[in-house]
Amino acid sequence: MRQRPIPGTSGTVRTMSLLGDPVLHSACAEVTEFGPELDRLIEDMFATMYAAQGVGLAANQIGVARRVFVYDCPDDEDERHIGHIVNPRLAEVDGVELRGPEGCLSLPGLEAGTVRFDRAVVEGGTADGRAVRVEGTGFFARCLQHECDHLDGVVYRDRVEGVRRRRLERAIRRAPWSP
Repeated sequence: MRQRPIPGTSGTVRTMSLLGDPVLHSACAEVTEFGPELDRLIEDMFATMYAAQGVGLAANQIGVARRVFVYDCPDDEDERHIGHIVNPRLAEVDGVELRGPEGCLSLPGLEAGTVRFDRAVVEGGTADGRAVRVEGTGFFARCLQHECDHLDGVVYRDRVEGVRRRRLERAIRRAPWSP
């Protein structure tokens, strides 16, 4: 049996788009062309995510306005989930709504309590066009919702409210990368 290569090992680390970059604040276009260019994008996304020590990365976070995200994220039982989803759609969210710490590679060094459902199902496809359905609970559900938001032009800051929002906005203004 042929062993699958570890994602990201042949990819190139790309520059991260930071809060304020217009590509992060607009909905991404559907992927319509499958092939080597998409394979390269996914490989580069894994390499970039690993270099930044993240658990998920959407294509627009590296300046590509296409509906693709990658992940290498544990759930609350420490089961590791690794993969990618092309043209993802958040099909279901349910369970308890939990406020938990959430960060983002496009807002480096910051985090805020963000409300998310503790179960999420995302449907989409793979780089070779096969249909895929990914279900996550706990932290992995948070990751799936976070990455789907990115592809719709939403960053987690947009979901933070009240005093947490004011604290996060202050921290953003003080951040060395701030727009």
